[in-house]
Amino acid sequence: INVVKNGHKSGKQLYKCKDCDRQFVSGRRINPHDVERDYIDGKQTLVQLSAKYGVCVKTIWNLLGSMRHKRIISKDKDVIVEMDATYWGRHFGIIVIKDAYRNKVLWYKFIRSHERVADYIEGVDWLRAQGFKIHGAVCDGIKGLFDALYPIPVQMCQFHMISIVRRYLTNKPDLDAAKDLLLLTRTLAMSSKADFMSKLSGWHTQYESVLKEKSVDAYGKKHFMRPRLRSAYLSLIRHSPWLWTFEKFKDRTIPNTNAGIESFNSRLKTTLRIHSGITSERRIKLIENFIATHY
Repeated sequence: INVVKNGHKSGKQLYKCKDCDRQFVSGRRINPHDVERDYIDGKQTLVQLSAKYGVCVKTIWNLLGSMRHKRIISKDKDVIVEMDATYWGRHFGIIVIKDAYRNKVLWYKFIRSHERVADYIEGVDWLRAQGFKIHGAVCDGIKGLFDALYPIPVQMCQFHMISIVRRYLTNKPDLDAAKDLLLLTRTLAMSSKADFMSKLSGWHTQYESVLKEKSVDAYGKKHFMRPRLRSAYLSLIRHSPWLWTFEKFKDRTIPNTNAGIESFNSRLKTTLRIHSGITSERRIKLIENFIATHY
């Protein structure tokens, strides 16, 4: 091996093999997986990684951009799944289907606008094609999804239901009927179906006249005076068949919330927030690497 006389800019020597003409630099080589781990878990910036490994920022950027990960298919085929979507802005998001108890991401799909029922069914069909048996699903209240997943037992996330009611009523409603309904809804995750529906029926009996109260506009048309209160109440009634599915299938231990996938979304968003400003392509690679190394 012959040493080339001109030195490397970092102080290292450049070598050349006489047999194959291959050139290489002396010293320890950078392991791309170490760079990836420091970038994602260590939450280090490109400048910090450049100083740590003694190379320019562009080299670090190229190492991160060249990484590829294969989607690993879980060997545990009997699953109860959690499914949800999360977004970054209006035109980029990801749908994730996750094993509720083994903490594994089973399937994911990047989306450009809003989530659709067809996207979730695509994921379920893919899981079935890979031999998975889905014994239950936990999801939010996207319209049409419950019926589309039949005959899989579906549990609507009770925290999502509370959020829907709070969105209609706000956190600090002025009306007594709204205050009582919000207070009752916040006990949803701690109540059985019989107990909660009994209390909801009592609330309706007490405030039925308030729900039905109407006003007349300038054109003589009648309108309900409190449409948001009605919407909150009717939303509880409409979703009630799926809010306590876990009580019917106690042998399957179906979770009553999507807490597991919400935790995943929170960690993923925290990681991406640190590395804000990257392109969509880089963001996709970062998300894929995050999933591959953590789940």
